[in-house]
Parts: sequence; C-alpha cells; structure tokens
Amino acid sequence: MRISLLVVSHKQPTWVLAASEEYERRLPREWSFSLVEIKPEARTSGVTTERVQAAEAVRLRAALPKNVQVVALDERGDAWSSEQFAAAMRRWQLDGRDLAFVIGGADGLDPGLRNGAHRRLSLSAMTLPHGLARVVLVEQLYRVSTLLAGHPYHK
Repeated sequence: MRISLLVVSHKQPTWVLAASEEYERRLPREWSFSLVEIKPEARTSGVTTERVQAAEAVRLRAALPKNVQVVALDERGDAWSSEQFAAAMRRWQLDGRDLAFVIGGADGLDPGLRNGAHRRLSLSAMTLPHGLARVVLVEQLYRVSTLLAGHPYHK
C-alpha cells in the first residue's frame, strides 16, 4: 500500500521537519510513504478565503495519485482512538487501494474537496498548526504500524 501525505505548506520550522522525518523513517517500507508539499495560494488583500481554498484545491487534486482513497484532515471529522485508526488502516490495506491524507492550508480545505473525501479524520477538536498536524499524523501512522505488528508501543 502506498500512503501519501499532501500538505498545503511552505517553509516549516526545523523541529517539524526533524520530527516528521523521524517518524517517516520508522514507517514500514511496504507502506511506501511519500510527503508532497503543495504551495499555498498567495493571500493578498481583496482575495477571499473561498478563492484561496479553491486555488489550493486545484493544486491538491492535481497532486493526488490516481485511484487513491482520500482522507481529509478536518477538526469536524471522525475522532478515532489509535486502536480505531489501526482497524481502519487494516481495512484499507485489505481493500488494496492506496491512501492519501490531505492537510489544507491556513484557511482550511476547500469544502468541495473536504466533502468529496472518502473519509474525514480529526486529530483534535482544536485547530492545530499545520506543522504540528503533520507531525501528529505521521506519528499516529507509526503508532498504527506498531499496533498492526503486535508491538506494545500504543501504551
């Protein structure tokens, strides 16, 4: 299974890169993880949030691999425990489709992209900075891999 993480992001702090890379390194090789950074839309005066989201959605859709199951990260999405996330990952692996997790820009995901995703997942009811959401998701993917392998890391 291939797992992609598409993030609307630009230059992240060193700690985000280091933490994300550490957990990416630990992921199972058979997951073939890739991170794709999408350039944020310029936020100039007079440009509406809707236009920014729509422009970023065009870039995100263009970067999505073909026939992939899309999981949009959204604070209004499903709030799962690590065990529930592991169960979903097991089902997705058995389904045989690749996955793409999507984190929107500073203004969030375009409603059409968010609502058109196969699943919406919440990392927290709170709004997280994009770098932190990225680290939390990759860490949770690593945690899921340990659960699926029968390791006690989830404690």
